[in-house]
Amino acid sequence: MNDLRCMIHGCQGKVYAPAGTQNVCKEHFLSFLTWRRRKGPQMFLLYAGMSMEQRDTIAAEWQQTVRTVDTPSSSAPRATSV
Repeated sequence: MNDLRCMIHGCQGKVYAPAGTQNVCKEHFLSFLTWRRRKGPQMFLLYAGMSMEQRDTIAAEWQQTVRTVDTPSSSAPRATSV
């Protein structure tokens, strides 16, 4: 289980919860829950009764809405307060 990573490309977070047959880190899990909540209260009832293949479809739909944030390089100048 140590080799499992978050399903979001570029995320190095530790696995926290399943998203269909894949896994997500805690930050992305919370994002997934928020996204599902915005889809409507019926989404939670529907998701609970879905097969893993159906959940994969929902997770893939959500994954397309997630933006990957580039980490700043160590050579980039840092902002300083005056």
